[in-house]
Amino acid sequence: MNKGIQEIQNHILHKDYALALRRLLDISLYTNEKKLIHESIAVSRAYREKCQLNELSETEESVLLQELQSLLPKLDESMVQTTHSEQKILEATGVSKTYLKGNFKLQPMDLSIQQGEVIGVVGENGNGKTTFLRALGGQLALSGGKIEYPLFPKADLYDIRSKIAFIPQRIPRWRGYLKDNLHFSAAISEVYGDDNDLMVEYILERLGLNTYRNLRWDQISSGYRTRFEIARILLQRPSLLILDEPLANLDINTQEIILNDLRFMAKSAIRPFGIILSSQQLHEVEKVADKIIVLRQGKHIHSQDKHQKVVESDTQFVIEIETKNSREEIAAAFENHKVRIAFNGGFFQILSSELAAQKMLNIMLSADLQLSYFRDITFSSKRFF
Repeated sequence: MNKGIQEIQNHILHKDYALALRRLLDISLYTNEKKLIHESIAVSRAYREKCQLNELSETEESVLLQELQSLLPKLDESMVQTTHSEQKILEATGVSKTYLKGNFKLQPMDLSIQQGEVIGVVGENGNGKTTFLRALGGQLALSGGKIEYPLFPKADLYDIRSKIAFIPQRIPRWRGYLKDNLHFSAAISEVYGDDNDLMVEYILERLGLNTYRNLRWDQISSGYRTRFEIARILLQRPSLLILDEPLANLDINTQEIILNDLRFMAKSAIRPFGIILSSQQLHEVEKVADKIIVLRQGKHIHSQDKHQKVVESDTQFVIEIETKNSREEIAAAFENHKVRIAFNGGFFQILSSELAAQKMLNIMLSADLQLSYFRDITFSSKRFF
């Protein structure tokens, strides 16, 4: 049985039907069979429409389970088996940007990204995230450095720009109905006729936009405009998707859903693509990114690759806590240990070269400190903020 099918069954077992159905839609594309894609859309749409009214009744849940039990074996049998090596999409070397007006300068930056890889660029406002992403997306002329595209070495600049999608924080206004814009985007990628209709129906359901298909720009919120723009771009099948602050207009629950969905799509077995995104929502980005790049005042100050092994013996342990206790009470709890306590106005950070996070937590609990928030940021880019 395919690993993706097993994952769906696990979600079903725990009654996480919404996630199971999103993965079902993803897996259906791996079959290249229109009938199975249509069936997956129908099952997902029926579930979504019922849940908008109220929770599933026992009868409705039973029907859903029967439909899934019938559909999953068909998907498992029909999935296209693919073997491909991850290819490098983009290689940026010494990329820099100086503006004629103002004092800001993007210092020389290096970056490479492969198919299926997700890279997060983080930093506070005004530190160069947007400038860097726009440079990578071909939106700015470089002051220095170069960008190469190993995945399509013979393509001209026009072809390259058609393969790299850049979504800005402020979504450009669109005209007409949402669904008509999606049909047009699919047609740009030479998807016509029944295939065009199917892919638009698929993306509407996959990103939860079906209810809004016949609405216009002024009739949907900024969060749904972001979802729409992602749907429109995905229909164009980019090799690299660059998103500037995609979480800014989304509520907390939707942020996590969109990021996890994008990561799953990027690592598709049949059509992988790369993602570079900027954000101030560090915790959410770290959960999905393969690599984090931290910018400060236009300089690359830190990189974190979750696939690289970290040697704890060479590490200074750092935790972040929120508590009503005072700095003096925290210091008293650690009086027999060498720690440094810092306060940034909202959270305390405690640094130690000898105590790992779990030991620090145990010490604070033993001292009866009242913790409302605790996070180990030893291997998080959060420690640089």
